[in-house]
Amino acid sequence: MSKRWSLALASVMITLSVAACGSPGQPGAPADNGTAGAGGASGNSGAPYKVGLVYSKSGPLATYGQQYRQGLTAGIDYATKGTGAVAGRTISITEQDDAGDPAKAVASATDLIGQGNTIIAGSTSSGVALQVAPLAKDNKVLFISGPAAADAVTGANRYTFRSGRQTYQDVATAGSMLGDVKGKKVTVLAQDSAFGKANVAAVTAVLGAKGATVSSVEVPAAATDLTPFATKVKGAAPDLLFVAWAGANATAMWTTLGQQGVFDTTKVVTGLDIKATHALFGEVATKINFLSHFFEGAADNAAYQALEAGLKKQGATVDLFTNDGFVAGQMIVHALEAGGGDVEKMVTSLEGWKFDGPKGSLEIRAEDHALLQPMFTASLKKDGSNVVPQLVDTLGAEAVAPPVTPFK
Repeated sequence: MSKRWSLALASVMITLSVAACGSPGQPGAPADNGTAGAGGASGNSGAPYKVGLVYSKSGPLATYGQQYRQGLTAGIDYATKGTGAVAGRTISITEQDDAGDPAKAVASATDLIGQGNTIIAGSTSSGVALQVAPLAKDNKVLFISGPAAADAVTGANRYTFRSGRQTYQDVATAGSMLGDVKGKKVTVLAQDSAFGKANVAAVTAVLGAKGATVSSVEVPAAATDLTPFATKVKGAAPDLLFVAWAGANATAMWTTLGQQGVFDTTKVVTGLDIKATHALFGEVATKINFLSHFFEGAADNAAYQALEAGLKKQGATVDLFTNDGFVAGQMIVHALEAGGGDVEKMVTSLEGWKFDGPKGSLEIRAEDHALLQPMFTASLKKDGSNVVPQLVDTLGAEAVAPPVTPFK
Protein backbone atom coordinates (compact mmCIF):
# COMPACT_ATOMS: atom_id res chain seq x y z
CA MET A 1 0.00 0.00 0.00
CA SER A 2 1.28 3.41 -0.90
CA LYS A 3 2.28 5.67 1.97
CA ARG A 4 2.03 8.80 -0.17
CA TRP A 5 -1.34 10.03 -1.21
CA SER A 6 -2.26 12.74 -3.69
CA LEU A 7 -3.22 16.08 -2.17
CA ALA A 8 -5.82 18.57 -3.38
CA LEU A 9 -9.29 19.98 -2.75
CA ALA A 10 -11.64 20.25 0.23
CA SER A 11 -11.80 19.22 3.87
CA VAL A 12 -15.39 18.44 4.63
CA MET A 13 -17.62 16.27 6.70
CA ILE A 14 -18.68 14.92 3.35
CA THR A 15 -21.17 12.32 4.21
CA LEU A 16 -23.79 14.04 6.32
CA SER A 17 -25.59 16.12 3.72
CA VAL A 18 -29.10 15.14 2.74
CA ALA A 19 -28.63 15.72 -0.97
CA ALA A 20 -24.98 14.90 -1.56
CA CYS A 21 -21.52 15.10 -0.08
CA GLY A 22 -19.58 18.19 -1.11
CA SER A 23 -17.86 18.61 -4.47
CA PRO A 24 -14.65 16.64 -4.92
CA GLY A 25 -14.40 17.31 -8.67
CA GLN A 26 -14.04 15.02 -11.62
CA PRO A 27 -12.25 11.66 -11.46
CA GLY A 28 -9.00 11.10 -13.23
CA ALA A 29 -10.31 8.19 -15.29
CA PRO A 30 -13.77 7.13 -16.45
CA ALA A 31 -15.61 4.11 -15.13
CA ASP A 32 -16.66 1.33 -17.49
CA ASN A 33 -19.30 2.22 -20.07
CA GLY A 34 -22.48 0.60 -21.28
CA THR A 35 -23.45 -2.98 -20.65
CA ALA A 36 -20.78 -5.44 -19.63
CA GLY A 37 -20.34 -8.69 -17.80
CA ALA A 38 -18.83 -8.19 -14.38
CA GLY A 39 -16.24 -10.91 -14.79
CA GLY A 40 -14.32 -12.95 -17.31
CA ALA A 41 -16.29 -16.19 -17.27
CA SER A 42 -16.68 -18.12 -20.48
CA GLY A 43 -18.95 -20.97 -21.41
CA ASN A 44 -21.67 -19.93 -18.96
CA SER A 45 -25.18 -21.23 -19.59
CA GLY A 46 -28.49 -19.45 -19.20
CA ALA A 47 -29.49 -15.85 -19.68
CA PRO A 48 -27.36 -13.32 -17.79
CA TYR A 49 -28.59 -11.86 -14.53
CA LYS A 50 -29.38 -8.22 -15.27
CA VAL A 51 -28.25 -5.57 -12.77
CA GLY A 52 -28.87 -1.87 -13.31
CA LEU A 53 -26.33 0.61 -11.97
CA VAL A 54 -27.47 4.22 -11.46
CA TYR A 55 -24.72 6.41 -10.01
CA SER A 56 -22.77 9.65 -10.37
CA LYS A 57 -20.51 8.87 -13.26
CA SER A 58 -20.32 12.61 -13.93
CA GLY A 59 -21.24 15.73 -11.99
CA PRO A 60 -20.04 17.05 -8.62
CA LEU A 61 -19.89 13.58 -7.03
CA ALA A 62 -18.12 11.85 -9.92
CA THR A 63 -15.02 11.01 -7.87
CA TYR A 64 -17.18 9.25 -5.28
CA GLY A 65 -19.06 7.46 -8.04
CA GLN A 66 -15.86 6.28 -9.65
CA GLN A 67 -14.61 4.84 -6.37
CA TYR A 68 -17.92 3.03 -5.87
CA ARG A 69 -17.82 1.56 -9.39
CA GLN A 70 -14.25 0.36 -8.98
CA GLY A 71 -15.12 -1.30 -5.68
CA LEU A 72 -18.20 -2.94 -7.21
CA THR A 73 -16.08 -4.58 -9.90
CA ALA A 74 -13.69 -5.92 -7.26
CA GLY A 75 -16.53 -7.07 -4.99
CA ILE A 76 -18.32 -9.08 -7.66
CA ASP A 77 -15.04 -10.64 -8.72
CA TYR A 78 -14.32 -11.64 -5.10
CA ALA A 79 -17.80 -12.97 -4.35
CA THR A 80 -17.94 -15.03 -7.55
CA LYS A 81 -14.37 -16.32 -7.14
CA GLY A 82 -13.31 -14.61 -10.33
CA THR A 83 -16.03 -16.03 -12.58
CA GLY A 84 -18.38 -13.05 -12.71
CA ALA A 85 -21.21 -15.59 -12.71
CA VAL A 86 -23.75 -17.19 -10.37
CA ALA A 87 -24.85 -20.76 -11.05
CA GLY A 88 -23.37 -20.55 -14.53
CA ARG A 89 -25.15 -17.30 -15.41
CA THR A 90 -23.07 -14.17 -15.88
CA ILE A 91 -23.89 -10.94 -14.09
CA SER A 92 -24.53 -8.27 -16.71
CA ILE A 93 -24.36 -4.66 -15.51
CA THR A 94 -26.00 -1.81 -17.39
CA GLU A 95 -24.80 1.63 -16.26
CA GLN A 96 -26.74 4.87 -16.22
CA ASP A 97 -25.25 8.23 -15.21
CA ASP A 98 -27.54 10.29 -12.95
CA ALA A 99 -24.98 13.14 -12.57
CA GLY A 100 -26.29 13.54 -9.03
CA ASP A 101 -29.73 14.61 -10.28
CA PRO A 102 -32.67 12.76 -8.63
CA ALA A 103 -34.93 13.33 -11.65
CA LYS A 104 -32.36 11.77 -13.98
CA ALA A 105 -31.90 8.91 -11.55
CA VAL A 106 -35.61 8.12 -11.40
CA ALA A 107 -35.86 8.21 -15.20
CA SER A 108 -32.83 5.95 -15.54
CA ALA A 109 -34.03 3.49 -12.90
CA THR A 110 -37.48 3.38 -14.50
CA ASP A 111 -35.88 2.60 -17.86
CA LEU A 112 -33.69 -0.13 -16.39
CA ILE A 113 -36.63 -1.73 -14.59
CA GLY A 114 -38.52 -1.69 -17.89
CA GLN A 115 -35.59 -3.54 -19.47
CA GLY A 116 -35.98 -6.35 -16.94
CA ASN A 117 -33.32 -5.45 -14.38
CA THR A 118 -34.50 -6.88 -11.05
CA ILE A 119 -31.62 -5.33 -9.08
CA ILE A 120 -30.80 -1.62 -9.07
CA ALA A 121 -27.59 -0.47 -7.37
CA GLY A 122 -25.75 2.82 -7.02
CA SER A 123 -26.97 6.10 -5.52
CA THR A 124 -23.90 8.18 -4.80
CA SER A 125 -26.17 11.03 -3.67
CA SER A 126 -28.66 10.82 -0.81
CA GLY A 127 -31.14 12.89 -2.78
CA VAL A 128 -31.05 10.22 -5.48
CA ALA A 129 -31.41 7.33 -3.03
CA LEU A 130 -34.48 8.85 -1.41
CA GLN A 131 -36.20 9.14 -4.80
CA VAL A 132 -35.24 5.70 -6.13
CA ALA A 133 -36.28 3.85 -2.94
CA PRO A 134 -40.06 4.35 -3.45
CA LEU A 135 -39.63 3.30 -7.07
CA ALA A 136 -38.12 0.01 -5.91
CA LYS A 137 -41.10 -0.63 -3.66
CA ASP A 138 -43.66 0.24 -6.32
CA ASN A 139 -42.00 -2.05 -8.89
CA LYS A 140 -40.88 -4.75 -6.45
CA VAL A 141 -37.21 -4.72 -7.43
CA LEU A 142 -34.18 -5.00 -5.15
CA PHE A 143 -32.49 -1.64 -4.57
CA ILE A 144 -29.03 -1.48 -2.97
CA SER A 145 -28.08 2.14 -2.28
CA GLY A 146 -24.39 3.09 -2.28
CA PRO A 147 -22.46 5.95 -0.63
CA ALA A 148 -25.66 7.94 0.07
CA ALA A 149 -25.63 8.61 3.82
CA ALA A 150 -29.11 9.93 4.63
CA ASP A 151 -30.62 8.08 7.59
CA ALA A 152 -33.98 7.99 5.82
CA VAL A 153 -32.69 5.36 3.39
CA THR A 154 -32.73 2.92 6.31
CA GLY A 155 -36.27 1.69 6.87
CA ALA A 156 -37.47 3.17 3.57
CA ASN A 157 -39.14 -0.11 2.56
CA ARG A 158 -38.53 -3.86 2.36
CA TYR A 159 -36.95 -3.61 -1.08
CA THR A 160 -34.33 -1.00 -0.14
CA PHE A 161 -30.91 -1.81 1.34
CA ARG A 162 -27.64 0.08 1.67
CA SER A 163 -24.00 -0.94 1.19
CA GLY A 164 -22.45 2.01 3.06
CA ARG A 165 -22.86 3.64 6.43
CA GLN A 166 -25.42 6.26 7.44
CA THR A 167 -25.30 9.66 9.11
CA TYR A 168 -26.16 8.36 12.57
CA GLN A 169 -23.08 6.13 12.55
CA ASP A 170 -20.88 9.09 11.57
CA VAL A 171 -22.17 11.34 14.35
CA ALA A 172 -22.10 8.57 16.95
CA THR A 173 -18.45 8.00 16.05
CA ALA A 174 -17.72 11.68 16.61
CA GLY A 175 -19.49 11.58 19.96
CA SER A 176 -17.41 8.60 21.06
CA MET A 177 -14.42 10.90 21.30
CA LEU A 178 -16.05 12.56 24.32
CA GLY A 179 -16.97 9.32 26.03
CA ASP A 180 -20.21 9.98 27.91
CA VAL A 181 -21.63 13.08 26.22
CA LYS A 182 -24.30 13.73 28.85
CA GLY A 183 -23.91 17.27 30.17
CA LYS A 184 -21.18 18.10 27.63
CA LYS A 185 -21.28 21.13 25.33
CA VAL A 186 -21.06 20.49 21.60
CA THR A 187 -20.82 23.23 18.97
CA VAL A 188 -21.29 22.64 15.25
CA LEU A 189 -19.32 24.96 12.97
CA ALA A 190 -20.94 24.88 9.57
CA GLN A 191 -21.85 27.01 6.61
CA ASP A 192 -25.31 28.54 6.42
CA SER A 193 -26.47 26.17 3.69
CA ALA A 194 -28.55 23.03 3.26
CA PHE A 195 -25.39 20.99 3.82
CA GLY A 196 -24.53 22.86 7.01
CA LYS A 197 -28.05 22.77 8.41
CA ALA A 198 -28.26 19.03 7.77
CA ASN A 199 -25.16 18.56 9.89
CA VAL A 200 -26.50 20.74 12.70
CA ALA A 201 -29.74 18.75 12.67
CA ALA A 202 -27.88 15.43 12.69
CA VAL A 203 -25.63 16.33 15.62
CA THR A 204 -28.59 17.71 17.56
CA ALA A 205 -30.63 14.57 16.92
CA VAL A 206 -27.88 12.11 17.82
CA LEU A 207 -25.76 13.74 20.52
CA GLY A 208 -28.52 15.99 21.85
CA ALA A 209 -30.63 12.89 22.44
CA LYS A 210 -27.78 11.47 24.53
CA GLY A 211 -27.75 14.49 26.83
CA ALA A 212 -25.32 16.89 25.15
CA THR A 213 -26.13 20.59 24.83
CA VAL A 214 -25.77 21.36 21.11
CA SER A 215 -25.31 24.84 19.66
CA SER A 216 -24.15 26.03 16.27
CA VAL A 217 -22.09 28.72 14.61
CA GLU A 218 -23.30 29.07 11.03
CA VAL A 219 -21.14 31.00 8.56
CA PRO A 220 -22.47 32.69 5.40
CA ALA A 221 -21.06 30.89 2.38
CA ALA A 222 -19.70 34.16 0.97
CA ALA A 223 -17.89 35.16 4.18
CA THR A 224 -14.21 36.01 3.66
CA ASP A 225 -13.30 37.14 7.18
CA LEU A 226 -13.71 34.04 9.33
CA THR A 227 -12.13 35.47 12.48
CA PRO A 228 -15.43 36.59 14.12
CA PHE A 229 -16.82 33.08 13.77
CA ALA A 230 -13.71 31.42 15.17
CA THR A 231 -13.82 33.88 18.07
CA LYS A 232 -17.45 32.98 18.72
CA VAL A 233 -16.56 29.29 18.77
CA LYS A 234 -13.77 29.87 21.26
CA GLY A 235 -16.06 31.99 23.44
CA ALA A 236 -18.62 29.19 23.57
CA ALA A 237 -15.89 26.95 25.09
CA PRO A 238 -17.42 23.68 23.85
CA ASP A 239 -16.12 20.32 24.95
CA LEU A 240 -16.39 19.23 21.32
CA LEU A 241 -16.34 21.29 18.13
CA PHE A 242 -17.89 19.41 15.22
CA VAL A 243 -16.82 20.96 11.90
CA ALA A 244 -18.91 20.47 8.75
CA TRP A 245 -17.43 22.47 5.89
CA ALA A 246 -17.53 22.28 2.11
CA GLY A 247 -15.89 24.81 -0.14
CA ALA A 248 -12.75 26.43 -1.49
CA ASN A 249 -12.09 28.37 1.74
CA ALA A 250 -11.59 25.25 3.85
CA THR A 251 -7.89 25.90 4.40
CA ALA A 252 -8.62 29.48 5.49
CA MET A 253 -11.21 28.21 7.96
CA TRP A 254 -8.84 25.70 9.54
CA THR A 255 -6.02 28.26 9.66
CA THR A 256 -8.28 30.77 11.40
CA LEU A 257 -9.34 28.24 14.04
CA GLY A 258 -5.66 27.64 14.74
CA GLN A 259 -4.84 31.32 14.92
CA GLN A 260 -7.63 31.93 17.42
CA GLY A 261 -6.40 29.16 19.69
CA VAL A 262 -9.48 26.97 19.34
CA PHE A 263 -7.38 23.79 19.34
CA ASP A 264 -5.90 24.79 22.70
CA THR A 265 -9.27 24.80 24.47
CA THR A 266 -11.49 22.19 22.81
CA LYS A 267 -11.48 18.84 21.00
CA VAL A 268 -12.04 19.46 17.28
CA VAL A 269 -13.67 16.72 15.19
CA THR A 270 -14.52 16.41 11.51
CA GLY A 271 -14.98 13.67 8.91
CA LEU A 272 -12.06 12.20 7.00
CA ASP A 273 -12.77 12.69 3.30
CA ILE A 274 -11.11 11.14 0.25
CA LYS A 275 -7.32 11.13 -0.09
CA ALA A 276 -7.27 14.13 -2.37
CA THR A 277 -8.52 16.41 0.41
CA HIS A 278 -6.03 15.71 3.16
CA ALA A 279 -3.73 18.63 2.41
CA LEU A 280 -6.52 21.15 2.96
CA PHE A 281 -6.13 21.08 6.74
CA GLY A 282 -2.87 22.95 6.50
CA GLU A 283 -0.71 23.45 9.58
CA VAL A 284 -3.39 22.23 12.02
CA ALA A 285 -3.83 18.86 10.29
CA THR A 286 -2.22 16.88 13.09
CA LYS A 287 -4.37 18.60 15.76
CA ILE A 288 -7.71 17.44 14.36
CA ASN A 289 -9.60 14.32 15.45
CA PHE A 290 -11.27 12.48 12.58
CA LEU A 291 -14.24 10.19 12.41
CA SER A 292 -13.89 7.85 9.48
CA HIS A 293 -16.05 5.51 7.47
CA PHE A 294 -13.08 3.92 5.69
CA PHE A 295 -9.55 4.66 4.53
CA GLU A 296 -6.54 2.81 3.21
CA GLY A 297 -5.11 0.68 6.00
CA ALA A 298 -8.09 1.06 8.34
CA ALA A 299 -8.64 -2.71 8.41
CA ASP A 300 -7.06 -5.90 7.16
CA ASN A 301 -8.89 -9.13 6.35
CA ALA A 302 -9.50 -11.34 3.32
CA ALA A 303 -12.11 -8.99 1.89
CA TYR A 304 -9.87 -5.95 2.35
CA GLN A 305 -6.99 -7.72 0.64
CA ALA A 306 -9.31 -8.69 -2.23
CA LEU A 307 -10.47 -5.08 -2.53
CA GLU A 308 -6.89 -3.87 -2.66
CA ALA A 309 -5.93 -6.46 -5.27
CA GLY A 310 -9.05 -5.83 -7.34
CA LEU A 311 -8.44 -2.10 -7.39
CA LYS A 312 -4.81 -2.59 -8.35
CA LYS A 313 -5.98 -4.43 -11.47
CA GLN A 314 -7.94 -1.30 -12.37
CA GLY A 315 -5.02 1.06 -11.69
CA ALA A 316 -6.72 2.35 -8.53
CA THR A 317 -6.13 2.29 -4.78
CA VAL A 318 -8.29 1.93 -1.67
CA ASP A 319 -10.22 5.08 -0.82
CA LEU A 320 -13.31 6.22 1.06
CA PHE A 321 -16.08 4.76 -1.10
CA THR A 322 -14.38 1.75 -2.67
CA ASN A 323 -15.71 -0.18 0.34
CA ASP A 324 -19.32 0.69 -0.51
CA GLY A 325 -18.98 -0.67 -4.03
CA PHE A 326 -17.25 -3.84 -2.87
CA VAL A 327 -19.96 -4.56 -0.28
CA ALA A 328 -22.66 -3.92 -2.89
CA GLY A 329 -20.97 -6.54 -5.07
CA GLN A 330 -21.04 -9.03 -2.20
CA MET A 331 -24.72 -8.30 -1.55
CA ILE A 332 -25.68 -8.67 -5.21
CA VAL A 333 -23.95 -12.03 -5.52
CA HIS A 334 -25.41 -13.34 -2.25
CA ALA A 335 -28.91 -12.29 -3.28
CA LEU A 336 -28.60 -13.98 -6.68
CA GLU A 337 -27.16 -17.15 -5.16
CA ALA A 338 -30.09 -17.40 -2.75
CA GLY A 339 -32.93 -16.11 -4.89
CA GLY A 340 -31.94 -16.27 -8.52
CA GLY A 341 -34.37 -13.96 -10.30
CA ASP A 342 -36.97 -14.12 -7.49
CA VAL A 343 -36.92 -10.67 -5.88
CA GLU A 344 -38.82 -11.73 -2.74
CA LYS A 345 -36.29 -14.52 -2.10
CA MET A 346 -33.41 -12.11 -2.72
CA VAL A 347 -34.80 -9.63 -0.21
CA THR A 348 -35.33 -12.34 2.40
CA SER A 349 -31.81 -13.69 1.88
CA LEU A 350 -30.25 -10.33 2.68
CA GLU A 351 -32.28 -9.71 5.83
CA GLY A 352 -30.19 -10.68 8.83
CA TRP A 353 -27.21 -11.70 6.67
CA LYS A 354 -23.86 -11.53 8.46
CA PHE A 355 -20.67 -11.40 6.44
CA ASP A 356 -17.18 -9.94 6.34
CA GLY A 357 -16.59 -6.87 4.19
CA PRO A 358 -13.38 -4.86 3.81
CA LYS A 359 -14.19 -2.96 7.04
CA GLY A 360 -14.75 -6.11 9.09
CA SER A 361 -17.85 -7.93 10.33
CA LEU A 362 -21.14 -6.60 8.87
CA GLU A 363 -24.78 -7.41 9.50
CA ILE A 364 -27.89 -6.34 7.60
CA ARG A 365 -30.45 -5.72 10.33
CA ALA A 366 -33.64 -7.50 9.34
CA GLU A 367 -35.99 -5.00 10.99
CA ASP A 368 -35.01 -1.98 8.86
CA HIS A 369 -32.04 -3.01 6.67
CA ALA A 370 -29.54 -0.81 8.52
CA LEU A 371 -26.02 -2.01 7.73
CA LEU A 372 -24.42 -2.57 11.12
CA GLN A 373 -20.68 -2.09 10.80
CA PRO A 374 -17.53 -0.93 12.57
CA MET A 375 -16.46 2.70 12.32
CA PHE A 376 -13.05 4.30 12.83
CA THR A 377 -11.39 7.27 14.44
CA ALA A 378 -8.18 8.52 12.89
CA SER A 379 -5.55 11.22 12.93
CA LEU A 380 -3.27 12.67 10.29
CA LYS A 381 0.48 12.47 10.64
CA LYS A 382 3.20 14.11 8.62
CA ASP A 383 4.99 12.04 6.01
CA GLY A 384 7.57 14.34 4.50
CA SER A 385 5.65 17.19 2.92
CA ASN A 386 2.42 15.17 2.94
CA VAL A 387 -0.01 14.05 5.64
CA VAL A 388 -1.39 10.52 5.85
CA PRO A 389 -4.09 8.97 8.08
CA GLN A 390 -3.39 6.57 10.87
CA LEU A 391 -5.91 4.50 12.78
CA VAL A 392 -6.65 5.62 16.33
CA ASP A 393 -9.53 3.32 17.26
CA THR A 394 -12.05 0.89 15.79
CA LEU A 395 -15.58 1.13 17.16
CA GLY A 396 -17.62 -2.05 17.10
CA ALA A 397 -20.88 -2.07 15.19
CA GLU A 398 -22.94 -2.14 18.36
CA ALA A 399 -21.32 1.05 19.66
CA VAL A 400 -22.60 3.13 16.74
CA ALA A 401 -25.74 1.21 15.77
CA PRO A 402 -28.65 3.48 14.82
CA PRO A 403 -32.05 2.99 16.46
CA VAL A 404 -34.43 0.74 14.56
CA THR A 405 -36.50 2.62 11.98
CA PRO A 406 -39.65 0.63 11.12
CA PHE A 407 -40.47 0.35 7.44
CA LYS A 408 -42.65 3.17 6.18
